[in-house]
Amino acid sequence: MDIYQNISEYYDELYPVSAEQKKFYTDILNSYAKPAKVLGLNCGTGNFEYSLAKEDYDVTGLETIPDLLASANRKRWTQTMSMRFFNMSTLEMARFLGKKFYNLISVRDSRVVFTHDKTLMNKFFYDCHELLSDGGSLIIVLPNFEKFVPAQEPVELPARESIRVSLFTRIVTDPDGQVYEEQVLESGNGKMQTVTSHAPIFPLTKTDISELAKKSGFSKIDFYGDFSKSEFTKDCDELIAVIR
Repeated sequence: MDIYQNISEYYDELYPVSAEQKKFYTDILNSYAKPAKVLGLNCGTGNFEYSLAKEDYDVTGLETIPDLLASANRKRWTQTMSMRFFNMSTLEMARFLGKKFYNLISVRDSRVVFTHDKTLMNKFFYDCHELLSDGGSLIIVLPNFEKFVPAQEPVELPARESIRVSLFTRIVTDPDGQVYEEQVLESGNGKMQTVTSHAPIFPLTKTDISELAKKSGFSKIDFYGDFSKSEFTKDCDELIAVIR
C-alpha cells in the first residue's frame, strides 16, 4: 500500500465532501449529545473530518499513509477546533482508543476492503462495536461489489475525475477467487501514475456486512444507494451501510 502516496496531491479533489454527504452524517450525529464524538478510519487527508470539526463535533482520524497523514495534520495545525489525527491502523485501534467512547465511526472511500482477510475483517467489526458508545453508529461506504464483481473477468469501477486528473480502478479476480484492486491516476497530459498494484481486497457485499455485523453484536442495519438515502438495489453503483 506504500504507493498509495501518489494520490495525496489530488485526494481532496477526487474525494470531495458533498452537501449530501455532510447532511447524511450530521443528521445522524445530531441525534447524540453534543459534542458528538467521531472516529474516522483510513481518513486520508482528513478533509471530511475537518468539515465535521468545523461544526463543533469532536473528531479523531486514523491514517497510516505518511503523505496523507501529513496533509491531515496540516489542517489541524492551522485550526483551534477539537480535531486530532493519529498514525494508527484499524488493527491497532482497539488497543489504544477508548472503549464505548465514540458515537460514530466512519470508514469512507472504500479503504475498508484492504482488510482482505476474513478473520481480520471479523476483528474489524468486533473492534468497532467495542469502541462505539451504546446506540453508536458505524458507517461504511463502498462500491456495490455485487454489481461490479460478478465473475472472473476484470471489471472497471466508475472513474473518479477532477479538473486535473482521473482515477481509474480495476478489479481482478484470480482463478482461486482472490480479488485484487489496481488503481492508476491519469493527468491531463496523459501521464499515468500507479496508486495501487495487485492489492488484495475483501469486496464486502450487503450479505457480508449483515453477517459480520450480527456476529459482532450489532442489531440493526440500514442500507442506502447514495447519500440522499435512495433505496439500495443491486443496480446501485454505491453501497452505504449504517450499522447500529
